[in-house]
Amino acid sequence: MEEFTNFTRLLELLRAQPVLTLFLILGMGYLIGAIRIGSFSLGPVAGVLFAGLFLGHFDFRMSPGAQSVGFALFIFSVGYQAGPRFLEVLKADGLKYFMLALVIAVTGFSIAVIATKLLSLTPGTSAGLLSGGLTSSPTLAAAQEALRSGQVAPPQGITADEMIGNVATGYAITYIFGLAGLIAIIKLLPQILGIDLAKEAKLLESEDASAGIKTGNVAARAYRVTNEEITKIPAKQLKEQYWDKTSVARIKRGEKVIRLDLDDFLQLGDEVYILGPIEFFTETLSKINLGEELAPELSTDLFTQSAQIVVMNKNVMGKTLQELEITRRFAVVVTRITRMRLEIPQIIDYKLTRGDILTVVGPTEQVDLLGQEIGHVERDVAETDMVTFAFGIAFGVVIGLFAISIGQLSIGLGSAGGLLASGLAIGYLRSVHPTFGRLPDAARWILMEFGLLIFMAGVGLRAGGDIIETFVSAGPVLVMAGIVVTTTPILVGYLFGRKILKINPVLLFGGITGSMTSGASLSVVTKAANSNIPSLGYTGAYAFANVLLTIAGSIILYF
Repeated sequence: MEEFTNFTRLLELLRAQPVLTLFLILGMGYLIGAIRIGSFSLGPVAGVLFAGLFLGHFDFRMSPGAQSVGFALFIFSVGYQAGPRFLEVLKADGLKYFMLALVIAVTGFSIAVIATKLLSLTPGTSAGLLSGGLTSSPTLAAAQEALRSGQVAPPQGITADEMIGNVATGYAITYIFGLAGLIAIIKLLPQILGIDLAKEAKLLESEDASAGIKTGNVAARAYRVTNEEITKIPAKQLKEQYWDKTSVARIKRGEKVIRLDLDDFLQLGDEVYILGPIEFFTETLSKINLGEELAPELSTDLFTQSAQIVVMNKNVMGKTLQELEITRRFAVVVTRITRMRLEIPQIIDYKLTRGDILTVVGPTEQVDLLGQEIGHVERDVAETDMVTFAFGIAFGVVIGLFAISIGQLSIGLGSAGGLLASGLAIGYLRSVHPTFGRLPDAARWILMEFGLLIFMAGVGLRAGGDIIETFVSAGPVLVMAGIVVTTTPILVGYLFGRKILKINPVLLFGGITGSMTSGASLSVVTKAANSNIPSLGYTGAYAFANVLLTIAGSIILYF
């Protein structure tokens, strides 16, 4: 009896401390999400959802205002991230990925609506079914906010709060298979179809040495020429025999840095500074004797400048790394390329697009020259343009307030659409004008992640109160409907992508995971392919999927 009393007091204490409760849920969620069963883990979003469900069962609640703040941070950041690519990608192969994302979204939407009608599910459950089956947090957020803001009026006999609860419980019940099932299908489908993703990835990767180097695999060393034999070999022959097309060499003669013509020769006393992959030093440079190796602190003086360059200039968009000849022209090494926070493989036919971020290493002046050529150089960016960020969210909310009433139907973007549109616009303008709307990558990640987890904590708390009753009455039916919502879009998307769009299988599986906004599934594909090639397909579809599924979250409530 005493233990029960102490437990009751603890619950009362937590209920009286909303900040404590929130961060307790977030911490518990991360711990739950990190638990691995084989290669499978729930991840922080599902972990926070479960932690919220647990405390929600004990009648914990979150302030609607706090959940709305999390929603706003998340949706705006999603739009901001997609902004640079959303318009540009339509000009190239992006149209294929737009069609792929559209077909998958429409398929999932249609099945969720049909299942709701056939199974006579309660109002609002269709949105939970769609968002849970496709593991789409933007869909869930848009649906709940549309009801909370009054954009969508509930039918007679049910309140908006009850519909929000139905959305939450429908999502919570179907999400687990949506997550685990999606990963399982993506893992097994290539094997069933007899597709060797690793082989397909190798066919797409360049055999040329300039195909790329792995992040963190760069070294800088310096040598003083003391071997007289090496001074008898012309620069042309040295280049043909020993250059790997990724390394950079600079020669310092006296106090001046010089550039050797093809017919020139090294001289005794020259200092040769080399930047390149570690393999170049161990496998290639070890075959020749330049002379005395200088101290490490001297060998890296000219090459320790690392910076990120954001692709913004129109004249380089659509060009490949090979066409730009970055290493030869600018004497810098590209160590990494990221697109929408995902590392992209440096294959020879990789085409740059607006918003791509190149991480480069090289002399400061050469990095600046490359920045002028392709976009904007960012070094140690830490500050966020809070004025643009704050007014951008405010502007998005205002946009969402405008609606046109046609009978009982209210047509408008709603809060989700308004925030997404504002984020898209500011993200795109930022890619055109680098001094506008600065939101560093790390800051964007924490805002988007933190906003999503606050929102998910609220969803879990709201659904936890009646999830057991809902599961007993309609759980098995919802689970079966969720399985269909998860599996059918994958199969339809694959057939459409292969037969109609003619997308390579390894890119297509990446595109399917992007269309369902599932980063966990992407990791399964990249592991099976033993390559980052699938991330090209993922980023191609991801930006469109976020927009389409956010819009779908509001529209499905009318059915």
